[in-house]
Amino acid sequence: MGEKLNDKNTLILDFTEKNQELKTVDLSNTEDFDQFVFDQLKHKSKKFGIGGYLEKRAIYRRSEVFATADADFRNIHLGVDVWTEAGAPVFAPMDGKIHSFQNNAGFGNYGPTIILEHTLEERKIFTLYGHLFQKDLANLQTGKEFKAGDLLCHVGPFPENGDWPPHLHFQVMWDLGEHWGDYPGVAAEKELDFYRENCPDPNLILGFELK
Repeated sequence: MGEKLNDKNTLILDFTEKNQELKTVDLSNTEDFDQFVFDQLKHKSKKFGIGGYLEKRAIYRRSEVFATADADFRNIHLGVDVWTEAGAPVFAPMDGKIHSFQNNAGFGNYGPTIILEHTLEERKIFTLYGHLFQKDLANLQTGKEFKAGDLLCHVGPFPENGDWPPHLHFQVMWDLGEHWGDYPGVAAEKELDFYRENCPDPNLILGFELK
């Protein structure tokens, strides 16, 4: 995010059922959801809100995107969210190249999404950036290279970001399978063993330890 994430500039946000304040928010109304998120940041004078890895969330009831064909509800978050103002720059965390990108349109989806391919100790690893500006996809091409620290994209505004309060969904994957410009960011509990293995903790790259 262009600066180190730490306790001074971040606030951990709780989107689990334990957070009773969520019951007061109309999650289907993005403006209400947005105000809820940014009121918390403003109250604590924080620039970034952090949404946790493998957090079992209550907020996914806002969209049918998270229902599966066999009725198993997807509600376990596989990435880390960085909630901040739309337009915030996002920089490549390490050397890599564009694997794929697309606009995953639809209420509750990723919106504009970029996936980078990296080499880590001779093994491929992928990073996903979701909820971006549509214009961030305009001049991209598969194979375009980025160095660590290069400007990659920006946190997008709603509704073009999948209709979410502005935030970056950052996720790490060892294997994309057949996915292109997209990869599940939320899993059902019965799938968790597979996704936990394939999607390591993004905090290993972010360098911010959730407490």
